[in-house]
Amino acid sequence: MEKLGNDKHTIFRGNSLEILKNQIPDNSIDLIFADPPYNIGKDFGGHKDKWETEEHYLQWCYQWIDLCIQKLKPNGSFYVMTATQFMPFFDIYIRNKMSILSRLVWSYDSSGVQAKKYYGSMYEPILFCVKDKSNYTFNSKDILVDAKTGSKRKLIDYRKTPPQIYNSEKIPGNVWNFARVRYRMDEYENHPTQKPVALLERIIKASSNVGDVILDPFSGTFTTSFVAKSLNRNSIGIELQDEYVKIGLRRLELSKEYKGEKLMKEVRTFERTSNIIPSLFE
Repeated sequence: MEKLGNDKHTIFRGNSLEILKNQIPDNSIDLIFADPPYNIGKDFGGHKDKWETEEHYLQWCYQWIDLCIQKLKPNGSFYVMTATQFMPFFDIYIRNKMSILSRLVWSYDSSGVQAKKYYGSMYEPILFCVKDKSNYTFNSKDILVDAKTGSKRKLIDYRKTPPQIYNSEKIPGNVWNFARVRYRMDEYENHPTQKPVALLERIIKASSNVGDVILDPFSGTFTTSFVAKSLNRNSIGIELQDEYVKIGLRRLELSKEYKGEKLMKEVRTFERTSNIIPSLFE
């Protein structure tokens, strides 16, 4: 285990279960966003996210879920993702321990070949859970979106006295359309399941306040911590692999080098032949 960063933004390199148990105080976290390995065989820098059986995967998940709930403050919020085939198990397990306020769908367009013998997945599910459904943070005014009826068509609501134009803004529904992060985007990092900044911005704005502590137990590219910093929150990120810890240190501007290696971002560009050519810049 290794602890890096500073008092506002901490990176732990090591096993999430051990760090959650031994390094994070109980009832100390305002918001947790958990995006664990999905057990679908993705390659994370040479490490496959594939357990021996589905039962072994779920037992591991139940351990870190319990620890996350234990670390949340009484008014804390918990957003958790997993693959579509495992979310029913998560839902049933968590609903006996927390209040599930929303079952969200992160919807996106396809970036590659879809399934040919069944319907390919075009979304990822997210649970929004709280410990106390009468006491939690939800900053609805900070996440308003255009209401098409009110802002575009200018329709009149004749049920009101006097009649009024429909509201031009509304709280988002439970289907969120954000593009997946691809190599040509400025925010792209070398990671197979990077989550977009826009997704984390909505979650962090809605469910935390300035100065709150946000935890991501599977940090990957450290988008959660990156957005937390940009919104003046504090962050704790946990990551097992050195390559991704390097990304976190660089994105959060916590260090210019790690284990004697200068931290630089890998940029990928296409030639006319579509061969990917890696290059480096600071």
